[in-house]
Amino acid sequence: MRAQGLWTLAWLRLRADRLAMASLAVVLVFLLMAMLSASGLIVADWANEVGVNYAPPGFVGASAATVAPAAPPQALSDNPFDPLADDVRALRAQLAAGEGGRAAGAGRLATLPFGADKWGHDILKKTIKGGETSIVVGLVAALLAVGIGTLFGALSGYCGGVVDDFFNWFYSVFTAIPSVLMILAVAAVLQQKGVPTIVLILGLTGWTGPYRLMRAEYLKHKAREYVLAADAIGASHWRRMFVHIFPNASHVALVQLSILVVGFIKAEVILSFLGFGVPAGVVSWGSMLNEAQGELLLGRWWQLTAAAVAMALLVTAFSLFTDALRDALDPKVKT
Repeated sequence: MRAQGLWTLAWLRLRADRLAMASLAVVLVFLLMAMLSASGLIVADWANEVGVNYAPPGFVGASAATVAPAAPPQALSDNPFDPLADDVRALRAQLAAGEGGRAAGAGRLATLPFGADKWGHDILKKTIKGGETSIVVGLVAALLAVGIGTLFGALSGYCGGVVDDFFNWFYSVFTAIPSVLMILAVAAVLQQKGVPTIVLILGLTGWTGPYRLMRAEYLKHKAREYVLAADAIGASHWRRMFVHIFPNASHVALVQLSILVVGFIKAEVILSFLGFGVPAGVVSWGSMLNEAQGELLLGRWWQLTAAAVAMALLVTAFSLFTDALRDALDPKVKT
């Protein structure tokens, strides 16, 4: 009977964990929505002004008015020297009477399922579109950070000597600076807003964790028998590093990838909240929270709630799945 491999055993352990599978389902739903949004199949019209300004959620009802109706105009005193007084009075009465029906005449809705922002954008569609930006930033930046950390860790752990000393010095410089200050410093140097800029900021500052762990894995594996056998048959250093050693250390990179996705989604929210994130015209959960801080003072809580709940749900599900994946890939755990 053929022995089961590491990935087969890990999948069996993961599938037996109901909480992990439920978390994976939530993550996959978010990823699917992000892909459909990026392709334009859903929420392509998120920027359309479909509701009145600050339209409340449907379950609250239109009675929770977004903007208090204007006070009725005061009657003008009769002025025989002002021939336009009667016309002005008639215009004001007409405007006051048409205030309630103006929204319906413009085709805007008084309520939406999750409410509207100050421009009348549907909060539900805006949250899905914002999730696309935040998820793309988290995934691509995590791939960049893990790629850099794996490459540096492989070179450092496998080569040793001067190469190891150089990368350890470089790692020490990065870790000596608080991560938030490092992120803000890189953002100030780049001086451009946009998704690619955020990906570079997070990827170039988040490689230190994967580097440390991958360096330890390569230090451990480079002296093992299968690597020495590959050396004996003439395998190149590059082949030994990435064909022989890396598959046996790939579970560490995978776990680091899932951990960094969560961290980078939260970091994007912080950057956008501080004004270093996405530019105008691009929506993300961070930009929604940035807008919502002013709306909250007016009692308009629905944009804040939608963005916060969506982010909390994804981050919690991803964190639970990451913990289960780490346990499933632990070779010390037996089924």
